[in-house]
Amino acid sequence: MKLGIISDTHDRGEWVEVALAEFRRRGADRLIHCGDVTSPKTVALFAGRAVDFVLGNCDWDPGALEQAMTRIDATLHRPFGELELAGRRIAWIHGDDIGLFRSVENANHYDYLFYGHSHVAEQHRTGNTLVVNPGALHRVRDRQIALLDFATGDVEPITLKG
Repeated sequence: MKLGIISDTHDRGEWVEVALAEFRRRGADRLIHCGDVTSPKTVALFAGRAVDFVLGNCDWDPGALEQAMTRIDATLHRPFGELELAGRRIAWIHGDDIGLFRSVENANHYDYLFYGHSHVAEQHRTGNTLVVNPGALHRVRDRQIALLDFATGDVEPITLKG
């Protein structure tokens, strides 16, 4: 099983399509979005995929976004997402609420914590938790996403070409 991680898409539909094509090419079974999708039209691009969202600080109309997510059979998690997949505990959050972010990061309850907000791709470990920002598709030179391969446990950063 493989999990695609994306964040801070900010209505960059052309880059969302590039990212989704890359996830398909690499065999991602499910996707999580770490917030700042921005509008329902961008949510609609994820139709046909198993995808879970959280909201970011630029997701100004949560009601419209939630309706769009419902229309594509996606799930909105609040205030952060958490799932158990392939025996691993996964959490994701936008990251703008630093108190909540630090609480989840330091809980030592998750194998992986994914976040966005900063638009800067990075990975570090806090206790038993691998903390990963996949990067962003907006206001960056290199547009990045990430892929978690449950077979290896590795999170691969992916720079998009387009």
